[in-house]
Amino acid sequence: MVSKRIMAFYGFVDLWLLAAGLLSLIMSLLWRAPNLMLNFTLSNSDLTAGTVLGIMLLITFVISIFAVAQRNHVTAGLVFLNWALIGDAVAILVIGTIMWFYSLRQRNNYFEVFKAQSPVVRQEIQDKFKCCGYFFSNETSTVIGNGGFCASQAFLTQLDPQGNGTGTCVTPITAFTDFTLNNTTIYGFMAIVISLFLASLMIIHQRNEAERFRKIDAKRGGKGFV
Repeated sequence: MVSKRIMAFYGFVDLWLLAAGLLSLIMSLLWRAPNLMLNFTLSNSDLTAGTVLGIMLLITFVISIFAVAQRNHVTAGLVFLNWALIGDAVAILVIGTIMWFYSLRQRNNYFEVFKAQSPVVRQEIQDKFKCCGYFFSNETSTVIGNGGFCASQAFLTQLDPQGNGTGTCVTPITAFTDFTLNNTTIYGFMAIVISLFLASLMIIHQRNEAERFRKIDAKRGGKGFV
């Protein structure tokens, strides 16, 4: 028989796997809703990756239920579960690493994102943070005179008289993006996957051991060991 402590640990971690899958799926869907800074920070590719990861974790959770519910001498389901967990770990590592590398050059990376936005979106960002331009205030020339925070060339000159980037948006933008990227908890899912993988290995070991002793006992006529 498998230890009750191991089974309890397996069940506990399995629930965390379910929670991780739901969190990844729900948040990646919710963050697709219109939101100025979240839409600016996270691309459709990021959100699609989160959706796929959430589905993978939920499928793994379903596999884990069927795997552990099999008869004690059957371990094929748990072996299949471990391969699924390895796939999850690879996906987590790839997605997390891509986001981590992207976060290392946020100032330059989000400059390209800022330039790609429509004038209306750039004006909304400037109005939100009370800033003008990204690295330099004159980068907002396309939205001057639209009634936003950066209303005129004279205002830009007053805001940044030396032309050295005073009052620009790079700092508040990257403060938001850095907080968002560093709190996506992608790497945190790895601990859950590894813990369930180890719990599954322990169950496989104990089931194989119990089956071995059962066969030995059967050869001895079912009398058990003295």
